Amino acid sequence: MFQILIKKLAYGVLVLFGVVVVVFLVFQAFGDPARMVLGQTGDKKTMENIRKELYLDQPKWKQFVFYVNDISPISIDTKTEIKEKGLRGFFIPVSGNENLAFKIPYLRRSYQTKKQVTEVLMEALPGTIMLATAAMFFAIIVGIFLGILAAVKQNTWVDTTSVFGSVIGISAPSFFMAIVIAYFFGLVLHDYTGLPLTGSWFNIDPVTGQRYLTLQNLILPAITLGIRPLSIITQLTRSSMLDTLNQDYIRTAYAKGLSKRKVVLHHALRNAINPVLTAITGWFAELLAGAFFVEYIFGWKGIGKVTVDALEKLDYPVVMGSVLLAATIFVLMNIFADVLYGVIDPRVKMK
Repeated sequence: MFQILIKKLAYGVLVLFGVVVVVFLVFQAFGDPARMVLGQTGDKKTMENIRKELYLDQPKWKQFVFYVNDISPISIDTKTEIKEKGLRGFFIPVSGNENLAFKIPYLRRSYQTKKQVTEVLMEALPGTIMLATAAMFFAIIVGIFLGILAAVKQNTWVDTTSVFGSVIGISAPSFFMAIVIAYFFGLVLHDYTGLPLTGSWFNIDPVTGQRYLTLQNLILPAITLGIRPLSIITQLTRSSMLDTLNQDYIRTAYAKGLSKRKVVLHHALRNAINPVLTAITGWFAELLAGAFFVEYIFGWKGIGKVTVDALEKLDYPVVMGSVLLAATIFVLMNIFADVLYGVIDPRVKMK
């Protein structure tokens, strides 16, 4: 199991390196970063200083090497660079002015706010984690329940309704469902639901300036974000449960006199859950990486909204940082899924 984990981590590093290459090449094609930092009013001398600071006066391959050195958790940096970039970590002097750095990846600074991109993303990450967790919790509870119910009640109106509803949920894009749900429940039916149309997970008291939680703002975006994974979990649970319920050991369990509830929940569900786990971990990674349109439409402060705002302002370091963060989350969640398989199904561990 440990060897497999090491191999998965190695593959994950290769995937992240590929993402870094693609991201770097794509954003090299968009405008002059020095001009984006200064706008249209910067003088020539200031422009040259900015280009030197961003390594734009170097060949493309050197720019790439410097970028990889910045975002890598292990890098070589001078004392001056450590101070100027505000690097945080553990530094070992190597030779002269150079240090071997074990650091938090440096994603550079926002063109607009001049804050470190890591700081910008970490401020938005709690909101995305909260939204993704709530959406996934809603999808798991309702999706597995509907999937089991549809399998047990196969070929009845319950089964047909569940399948039909899940097909609609899968087919409808998240941004469309966000607009529809926001309009009806946040505007048309607001007098009955009391749910706000937009809002983040906290508000600021205008008198004291303190933050306080406003979890009612979470309900509409969480339901909207959870619709598609709920639909997929419902279909996968139904399909997997139907296959499992036709196995010989299920008939043996019934022959021993076990109740239908115990057979379904303790025997069938445990063996049918692996495909569902794949969907859960995959979708949670996607939601956690940033539900761009949902966060933007509901005004929910998270990675998605920060990224869309950065795109509007051509703040490419923030966009590049969010893409790398999303890729890292996907890799880690996939590794977590493999470990989870081994815990739930011993046959995976043996293989």
